[in-house]
Amino acid sequence: MTDRYDVVIAGAGPAGAQCARDLATRGYDVVVLETEPEAEFPRQSNKSTAGTFPSMMSGFGIPDDVVMSYTDDVVLESPNSYYESYQPGAVLEFADFKRFLVEDGRENGAEYRFDARVSRPVLDDDGVIQGVRYDGDEEVYAEVVVDATGPAAPIAKSLDVVDLERENQAIGIEYEMEGVEMNHPEYADLRRAMMLRLDHDIAPGGYSWIFATGEDTAKVGICYIQNDRHREFAEDGKTVDGYLEDWIERDPRFADADRIDGKVHRGSAHIQMPGRMHTDRFLAIGDTVPSIDPLWGEGIHKGMKSARAAAATIDRCLTDSKRRLDAESLAVYERLWHRDVAPRMRARLMLTRLLYLAPNERYDRFMRDLRRTDDDTLEKANQGDKTAMAKLIHLTDLPLLAKFAREQLGS
Repeated sequence: MTDRYDVVIAGAGPAGAQCARDLATRGYDVVVLETEPEAEFPRQSNKSTAGTFPSMMSGFGIPDDVVMSYTDDVVLESPNSYYESYQPGAVLEFADFKRFLVEDGRENGAEYRFDARVSRPVLDDDGVIQGVRYDGDEEVYAEVVVDATGPAAPIAKSLDVVDLERENQAIGIEYEMEGVEMNHPEYADLRRAMMLRLDHDIAPGGYSWIFATGEDTAKVGICYIQNDRHREFAEDGKTVDGYLEDWIERDPRFADADRIDGKVHRGSAHIQMPGRMHTDRFLAIGDTVPSIDPLWGEGIHKGMKSARAAAATIDRCLTDSKRRLDAESLAVYERLWHRDVAPRMRARLMLTRLLYLAPNERYDRFMRDLRRTDDDTLEKANQGDKTAMAKLIHLTDLPLLAKFAREQLGS
């Protein structure tokens, strides 16, 4: 077995597998180390939703056969109102999607080692990474190491590259359900829609969702962040599972619905400004470097785009006659990340946090605001456009903005 490669990637999730796809296509020797056994990959407990838009499908060559349902609309709900926006999308079968990325990478020459838990970096005498250790005392060496393990980030944390703070962690759970009344008379028609609901009675400090996967089947979940609003509304000792069960019990759309056996997904992500993403001979991608869109999330798409930026950076460095892989040379990755993966990151992050801090009555007004604005206001605000964001803010939001400022100063 070869133990030296051009690139070693820790993690076979969407980011790691996409990075391997791109590099293998360019002819590099790539090995991916994945914690899970291949027979169980990916485990059903792995996080899901996997709602995405056409740019993701076409941009990364994702085939139709990993799609559970195509959707026409995005619906935002508040406690007493909703807003519908025509925005075609797709809900992926996450397990099939991940397996496709792995198999496509293999067909192009990437090697995969499953049941291979990465524990720490292998460093030279100067403290520069040379490879990784996995499964106790096994080692593999490479010109460049990529950490795509998500929030666990064992390599990035050992190198002091990322600092994922617990107070910025979003925690989520999702069921796949059947018998859901997707066109209930009290709500928007969700038969071909992805719905996000802002309601602290359901998900304090976060949001809940229903993503159509068929006429009466859907992915149903909640996610919350441990912010001031969560601390204000959360019930002592109540778990994320408890909040989801309560919503299913109360919402009439689930009156005759049942959970599909074995279809439970859990996950977490971090909502914070990224710090460093690289150092000598090393890059961090995917959920190891947090990025989500304020409204749609789209963490999978962001992870894939970061993988592509990393692959382009590595290709540039390895094709250079001097093959320079120092931090200064690899800094191209961070420039690509801020340009292509998460432009206007600071503004988008502010919008995300303000949304989850707003009280329920503000969510109802938010729906009215969206109905009176241009069709593209929501999309521009989601991209961090400050002019569009200003159209959705009022003088009466000053207390909310002050609360946001206090939380930021406190953190």
